[in-house]
Amino acid sequence: MFSHIDSEGKARMVDVSKKDDVLRVARAEGYILLRKETIRAIIENRVAKGNVLNTAVVAGTLAAKKTSELIPLCHPLQITSVSIDFEIYEDRIKAVCEVKYVGKTGVEMEALVGVTNALLTVWDMVKSIEKDENGQYPFTRITDVRVVEKIKEK
Repeated sequence: MFSHIDSEGKARMVDVSKKDDVLRVARAEGYILLRKETIRAIIENRVAKGNVLNTAVVAGTLAAKKTSELIPLCHPLQITSVSIDFEIYEDRIKAVCEVKYVGKTGVEMEALVGVTNALLTVWDMVKSIEKDENGQYPFTRITDVRVVEKIKEK
């Protein structure tokens, strides 16, 4: 039997009450592939909806803080820090979300939710530029989302 399945076969939140409070840090990253024209519009702040990366930082931060509302078996946490940074390339933007917390459980899900919501916000803000003549997104995609580091201080 798996530790997260009870005797009736139902999923349940993992009991972390006996764990020690320690500093926990997680960093996740991901990419959004965009057309070169879109990248230029972002850099030159010519996107109709506003400043894309500033908005994505706010959206990713909010999402990280609300992870337990979005993923049913995640613990609600008093996160102590969320940061979202971007690296801009010719045909893609890399987003990195780092989450810190002092407590009993890891914050990798919060970092993943933060980075994916930041990337989704970029997509939403540039979709009018990215669409082709048929209203499709032949090039745009979010890719390679992963946890790149997880730290648990002892």
